Amino acid sequence: MQSERRSSPRHRFIAEAEVIEIENDTKLQARTNDLSIGGCFLDTLNPSPKGTEIQVRICHAGAVFNACGRVAFVVPHLGMGISFTKVDSDQAVVLQDWLSAVGGLG
Repeated sequence: MQSERRSSPRHRFIAEAEVIEIENDTKLQARTNDLSIGGCFLDTLNPSPKGTEIQVRICHAGAVFNACGRVAFVVPHLGMGISFTKVDSDQAVVLQDWLSAVGGLG
């Protein structure tokens, strides 16, 4: 069994999320399960295939985080691990604020 490798630790973080598959503009509703500076796990019954390029939007406590990403791994009928591939600097601030609030930075 292949071990999962993460470049940064993930922290429990529950928030509403929307995923858009870039290639075909398919929209999926999801919920974050955990979050890190480099990615997140999204709970969804119908995850996108591994390698799919996505746009992700996460809403939490009145703030919104938008980033580009790629599906790193899939757990069938449970969800998918996302690696962020492009995070604009203003969006990185939102992400850092959330992680600080859950003890993930600082």
